[in-house]
Amino acid sequence: MKYNFKNITKLMLAFVVLGSAMSSCTKDFEEYNKNNNGLTDEDLAADGKDLVLFFKTAQMAIYNFSGGGDPNSYQLQQNLNADVFSGYFMSPTPFNSGQNNLNYAMVNGWNGEPFKVLYLDVIKSIDKLQKNGLDKNYPALGGAAKVIKVAAANRVTDIYGPIPYSKVGTSGDIPYDKQADLYTAFFKELDEATEALKSFNAQSPMTDKIEEIDLVYPNLDNQTRFKNWLKLANSLRLRLAVRIVKVDPQLAKVQAEKALDPANGGVIEANSENFKVKVPTDGTFSNPLWFISKNWADTRMNASLQSYMTGYGDPRISKYMEPVPVDKQTTGFAGKYIGIRTGAAGIEKDKYQMLSALNTGGSTPSFTATTAPILMTAAEVYFLRAEGALRGWANVGGTAKSLYEKGVETSFAQWGVSGLSAYLQDNTSKAAAYVDPFNASNNADAPTTLTIQWNDAASNEEKLERIITQKWLAIFPEGQEAWSEFRRTGYPKLFPVAVNNSAGLIDTKIQIRRLPFPQNEYNTNAAEVQNAISLLGGADNGGTRLWWDVNKGNF
Repeated sequence: MKYNFKNITKLMLAFVVLGSAMSSCTKDFEEYNKNNNGLTDEDLAADGKDLVLFFKTAQMAIYNFSGGGDPNSYQLQQNLNADVFSGYFMSPTPFNSGQNNLNYAMVNGWNGEPFKVLYLDVIKSIDKLQKNGLDKNYPALGGAAKVIKVAAANRVTDIYGPIPYSKVGTSGDIPYDKQADLYTAFFKELDEATEALKSFNAQSPMTDKIEEIDLVYPNLDNQTRFKNWLKLANSLRLRLAVRIVKVDPQLAKVQAEKALDPANGGVIEANSENFKVKVPTDGTFSNPLWFISKNWADTRMNASLQSYMTGYGDPRISKYMEPVPVDKQTTGFAGKYIGIRTGAAGIEKDKYQMLSALNTGGSTPSFTATTAPILMTAAEVYFLRAEGALRGWANVGGTAKSLYEKGVETSFAQWGVSGLSAYLQDNTSKAAAYVDPFNASNNADAPTTLTIQWNDAASNEEKLERIITQKWLAIFPEGQEAWSEFRRTGYPKLFPVAVNNSAGLIDTKIQIRRLPFPQNEYNTNAAEVQNAISLLGGADNGGTRLWWDVNKGNF
C-alpha cells in the first residue's frame, strides 16, 4: 500500500505540498486560512468554478472515494478498520507480516486516515464555501453542506472519541472537543440545516451548477431535491439521537422526537431517498470497496456475516457476496459462501483470497466501479424507528413489530430479492457455526440462538437484538455505522477476534472500541492530544470506550 494524493483535489494537493508530513491535519487547516494558494475570491464565489469542486470533494470524502486508481486511503480509513470490526469483511492479506489492526496489533500508520480526510477534504472545503457566501447566496445548499459536515464529523468522532471541531481554523495549537459537546454541536448544526432546507421554495435562488454539485440527490427538480436533503437531515438527527440513548436518554428522546415530528419535514422512507454518493463519471474515481476487492483481492466476507446469512438462509447473500468459485483447489467447498474470521490465525493470501468476495462478477454484479456508496438507507431509518417504539418515543409511526418488519421489507426491495413472507415468519433458523476450511483453530460455535420472526412476548433486550441484527444485515456494506451500533448495543453478537495481539490492551470478548489518536497529532499537537486523553477518560488505545459506549444493559 502507498499514499498517492494525485488527482484528488487541487486543494488537497496544494496542502500536502505546503505542509508535508510534518504538519498536523488541524494545523494544516490553520495554514489554509492564511494562504489560498492562488485561488481567488472570484474562483471561490458562489458561482465560481470551485463551488463544484469543493462541494463534490466534501460529499465524496465522507466515504473517501478512490482517486487516480489508488483507493489506498479508503482502505486505511475504513476497510482495514471498521469494515472488519463490524463483522462484514476480513482481509486475506497478512499485512505487516501478520501483525496489524485486524488482530489488534495496531499499526500507527493506519490509524490517522479518517482524521486526515475529515480536515483536509470535508471541513476545509465546506469552510471555504461558507466564508465565500454559500449560506447567503444559496441557503438550501448551505443547509445541505451542514448535513455533509455533520455526517462526516460524526463518523470520525465515533472512531476516536474527542476530536478538534469548535476551534478548527483558529491560530495556535488546536484543542479537542469532548464527545458530549460534539454531539451538542451536531444537533445545533442540524437545526440550522433543517431551517435552511425547510425555507426552500420555487422562488429561492439556486446555482445553475446544481446538477454538477449534488452527488447525493441528482436528476431531481430542486423542490424534490431539497425535500430529500431535509429528510436526510432529520434521519441523521434520529441516528445520532439513538446513538446517545444509554448516556443521555432524555436528550436522545428530545432529539429523536424532533427528527420524527412530521411538521419538520419527515425522514427517509423510500429507497429512492437513500443517502448515497454518486461516483463521478469522468473516469477519475471509482467505488473503493469494489476496487480493493476486485483488483487487489484484499477484502473478503467476514465469518460473522457468513454465520448469520447462511444460517438464516438470507436471500440477500447472493447480492452481497459471491460463493467460492469452482476450482480444483477448493474441492469440498466450491459453490458455498465462506468467510474469514476476524484476526484469523495462519492467513495465507493465496488460500484465503479464494473465499467469498464482494459480488463484483457475473452479468449483473451488485458492485461495479461506478456503484454509488450508500451511507444511509430507508431500511436503517425504519429500524431506528422500531427501536424508538420499543423505548416509547412519540412520532415513530408504528409499533416495534410493524417497523421491524417494514425495515426488512424495505431492505429486500432495495436489493431486489424475493421470499420476504417466509423470511419474516421463520422462527427456527439461527446463525450457523463457523468452520475455517484451512485452519481448524479459527472455528467457532454459533454466536447466538436468535431467530428472525418477531416475538412480542420476548424481553426488550431480545427485541433490540432482533432489531439491531436485522439493521446490521440491511445496512451492509456500511461498516462504520455497523461498528458503531455494535459497540453501542452489543448486537449483533459477533465472533471475537481469533488471535489477539494487543498485549492485553483490548479485551477479546469485549472487542475493539476505538482507534488510537494519530501519531501525527502526537508529533505536532502533543499538548492538546494529552488534553484529549483526559477528555476520553481512559488510555489512548483500542480498549477504551467512547462517551456513548456505556458498559451496561440497553434498558
